[in-house]
Amino acid sequence: MIIISIKTKNKSNKIKISNKIQNGKIIYSDLNKPAKSLFSKKYRIIGKPDYIIIKDNRYIPVEIKSGNHTNPKNSHIFQLITYCQLIEDNYNCYSPYGIIVYPDTSKQFSIKFDPKRRFELLSTVKEMRKSLNNEKIRRNHNEITRCINCSFREKCNYKLG
Repeated sequence: MIIISIKTKNKSNKIKISNKIQNGKIIYSDLNKPAKSLFSKKYRIIGKPDYIIIKDNRYIPVEIKSGNHTNPKNSHIFQLITYCQLIEDNYNCYSPYGIIVYPDTSKQFSIKFDPKRRFELLSTVKEMRKSLNNEKIRRNHNEITRCINCSFREKCNYKLG
């Protein structure tokens, strides 16, 4: 039993080092094996953060992103604050911030989950639901790979490529 515990701890430490994750106990991981999705009944949102760590008795989502980013992208920030809300709803605790890691540039960003961000998230979710009921869906980016993989591609009149 002790050997299994040591192996698990060593594996956890290797994951932290390879993905440049801050100190804390990993309690959830979706990178090394698929994890169960987190769901909010209250807001009807779902997601799977790459990691959740416990640091100073706080649950912190960690999202690993590829690319040569020197600043966090808005879409990454919204994804992360969604995970903060999901943690609150699933673990019955407040997640004060989340971490975005860009291993390609060795950059990490701590993103606060404060009342302003919560309002932005809930307003965006509401707007997205309104758009789903609308037959006209407009593209909000110029990235062809996002268009090709978009679940709304069939309804969109503004496809790239």
